[in-house]
Amino acid sequence: MGKMENMDELTATGAREYLTFRLDQEEYGIDILKVQEIRGYEPPTRVANAPNFIKGVVNLRGTIVPIVDMRLKFNCAKAEYDSFTVVIILNLRQRIVGIVVDSVSDVMELPPEALKAAPDIDSVIDSGAVMGLGSLGERMLILLDIERLMSAPDMGLVSQGD
Repeated sequence: MGKMENMDELTATGAREYLTFRLDQEEYGIDILKVQEIRGYEPPTRVANAPNFIKGVVNLRGTIVPIVDMRLKFNCAKAEYDSFTVVIILNLRQRIVGIVVDSVSDVMELPPEALKAAPDIDSVIDSGAVMGLGSLGERMLILLDIERLMSAPDMGLVSQGD
């Protein structure tokens, strides 16, 4: 899917709500409909041979949920665990995944005119996983296609047969 198709998909649906969170100096937004819950960080159970950004798994009411530290995935300078560190539990089509972020800001409604195509820049994020930029007042959000990001082969979270 090209960048423009991504944008068309974004703007065709009218205003959408995004959960905003911080990683290092950047603020990101993900579709609120993919968010199941927000929890405080608790150290997960390590998994042997997992990539370094997969911190391990937690048992969430009987479901084993992999925990991805987005700060390590996005090469943030530091990934400190403090009282603001939270885990966003995502309910994606094929599975439940938790992502560790520095802090959750708020839920922001973005009208279509607040969305812009993401510039073509080299970044640690697969460019297909960036849906665009959202701006409201002074704030600039990087809008992530979190489902696409979490199902990328390098994440190893989804068996390719799904």
